[in-house]
Amino acid sequence: MSPQEMVDKALQLSTADETVVIVDEGSSANLRFAGNTLTTNGVSRSSQLTVISIVGRGVGVVSRAAVRPEQLAEVVAAADRAAAEAPPAEDARPLVKGTVSDDWDAPAEPTTIGVFGSFAPALGEAFAAAEAGGRRLYGFAEHLLTTTFVGTSTGTRVRHTQPTGRLELNAKSPDMKRSAWTGVATRDFSDVDVKALDATLAQRLEWARNRVDLPAGRYEALLPPSAVADLMIYMYWTSGARDALEGRTVFSKPGGGTRVGETLARIPVRLHSDPAAAGIESTPFVIAHASSRQSSVFDNGMALKPTDWIADGTLARLIQTRHSADLTHLPVTPAIDNLIMEGPSEGRSLEEMISSTERGLLLTCLWYIREVDPQTLLLTGLTRDGVYLVENGEVVGEVNNFRFNESPVDLLGRITEVGASERTLPREWNDYFTRTVMPALRVPDFNMSTVSQAN
Repeated sequence: MSPQEMVDKALQLSTADETVVIVDEGSSANLRFAGNTLTTNGVSRSSQLTVISIVGRGVGVVSRAAVRPEQLAEVVAAADRAAAEAPPAEDARPLVKGTVSDDWDAPAEPTTIGVFGSFAPALGEAFAAAEAGGRRLYGFAEHLLTTTFVGTSTGTRVRHTQPTGRLELNAKSPDMKRSAWTGVATRDFSDVDVKALDATLAQRLEWARNRVDLPAGRYEALLPPSAVADLMIYMYWTSGARDALEGRTVFSKPGGGTRVGETLARIPVRLHSDPAAAGIESTPFVIAHASSRQSSVFDNGMALKPTDWIADGTLARLIQTRHSADLTHLPVTPAIDNLIMEGPSEGRSLEEMISSTERGLLLTCLWYIREVDPQTLLLTGLTRDGVYLVENGEVVGEVNNFRFNESPVDLLGRITEVGASERTLPREWNDYFTRTVMPALRVPDFNMSTVSQAN
């Protein structure tokens, strides 16, 4: 049974007042390597069925993996029963009016190991260059291809195929005392320049030959796009309008309401999402397998539009369902699966920003980021795989690791330079969010709260 047939059959079987059926057909291919040697590779496939039944205002959700045709009626019946027994859902709304994708009937095509056809030989060349240069490469490459089919009892039949690729590279010295990381996001690995990535890692390992120990304190810091992505993604995830309205987050207005309309950054930065953004295209409609404070099953199939979250440094939008929009009296702006940050004009490259730095730290990546205080969005985390001291426009050595304490929202108000934006891969969050375009940032007083003993 095809995914489309499963959607239609489940809708026919349901006795609920309204029904949403979601089928996710996924496939993955991966390469893993260590010590300049390919260690494993493989492919896998998955399938998940989600039936969302609505009886009155009650909602029942049942999700199962690898459902066979003869099991379909059982899954639908379970969702119908759950909906009949459920209390009224506060986000209940009429389902979105039906639209149909032009390619609804097309089959779901899986990824294959062939996606690495041009990448794998280049990786082999990088292994040889690393071996000759006295360094070891570790990491993995992964390609996911997920086709999601959404059908509803109001006639919606929409689908989207989402490619997601990522490469993480870690280089180490033979004695394992020096380490550097880089990574890229891609749709199909045809645009991955392994040679350039390896050259970046080689340079960073060379910088690390000189060790400089520094105490905790506030330092001028240069954050590359990857580190900026990790901070902005977390801020984005916590920008739900419902939580802000209820006084739970940094976006809550003292005395009630939200901070929409307030200036967050002196430099007129823009933070926005667009399902059609070139190179980071994402699902153009709402997919909600369950309701939460930031999503609603009743919004399934709703078209997504380009959305400014911060415009000219001012908070413009928060993540909204139709339900939360009724509460806040703000536009309906559901979450979108990409994020773009830009400065007011064409910024400089990271290398140019380094060359104009009198004294500061280059933080190549952040990790183990955790929330300390939701009211200020204070985050804590550690530096990893390369903190470098910059003096008089040159990197002069590697610095010990630190624990940091910073709020991305507070940081926006203190940045003094926004570099050129580029596609990047977050280090901490790339298991969950890969489609980002970010600039490098200069922060005059980044808070390194303590020295970390982590290597």
